[in-house]
Amino acid sequence: MNRQHHTDANSTRHETSELVVVTGASTGIGRATAKRLAADGFHVLAGVRRQADADRLAAPGIEPVILDITDEAHVAALAERVARDRDRPLRALVNNAGIAVNAPVETVALPEWRRQFDVGVFGQIAVTQALLPALLAHGGRVVNIGSVGGKVAMPGFGPYSGAKFAMEAVSDALRREVEEFGVEVVVVTPGAVRTSMNESGVATAKRLAGTMTPDQHARYDKLTDAFLAQIEAFDKDGVEPERAAAVVARAITARKPRTRYQVGRDAAVIVRVARLVPDRLLDRMLRRRMKLG
Repeated sequence: MNRQHHTDANSTRHETSELVVVTGASTGIGRATAKRLAADGFHVLAGVRRQADADRLAAPGIEPVILDITDEAHVAALAERVARDRDRPLRALVNNAGIAVNAPVETVALPEWRRQFDVGVFGQIAVTQALLPALLAHGGRVVNIGSVGGKVAMPGFGPYSGAKFAMEAVSDALRREVEEFGVEVVVVTPGAVRTSMNESGVATAKRLAGTMTPDQHARYDKLTDAFLAQIEAFDKDGVEPERAAAVVARAITARKPRTRYQVGRDAAVIVRVARLVPDRLLDRMLRRRMKLG
């Protein structure tokens, strides 16, 4: 794939003739990734849900597009935008958009489960399907933003982890299906990251806790307090989203990318421990980590 670069005396920005689509770009990892890739010279189509976010994000190399990945018309419009760009092939799709529905499995109503999977799985698949012809035409890449929650399901994180586990399987299947056609599929797995999703995740968890029955409160109030504290700790102990963005950029530009990258020491440790430790021991370790005894 040919890339055209130039620099001037006052700028380190390299101009390229390639597009990258980043979903969920209004905050956090998505926003940091859009800015990093624009600085690296890509023309970024940055998906956001609100015009106010689009106005804040617009900058040289960043073209915000209104995109709710669960809206078929939005996804179709994105594919049309990519197809219209005759001068810039699609180098990569970064599937980053997501939500976090956190509560004990028993207490989460099915519409909340569906909402988590609509955004965290089916929306990701819809965007991937819509843009795959353009990626196949130019040997592009799919970069799916995973999570340690897609490797280890902690108590209280069932819906979110379920969606992330599903995307691990989808990523594996897709990689094995399209590699022979020149498309690479990469999963980037962050550990704790300081993003606004932590705040929204806490708000959602508190809202869902308010729907529990008295018997469920008796069973799960201690757990709810524990996983709320765990989410809030992400903002204290997590890495900055720019660190994840740097890994995404590497996954897009590496000549031979790895199939998976971890972001943060905690992600590397948890992924390794999950491979080596028996389930019952891992259960006890996770309960101790969450101070559940």
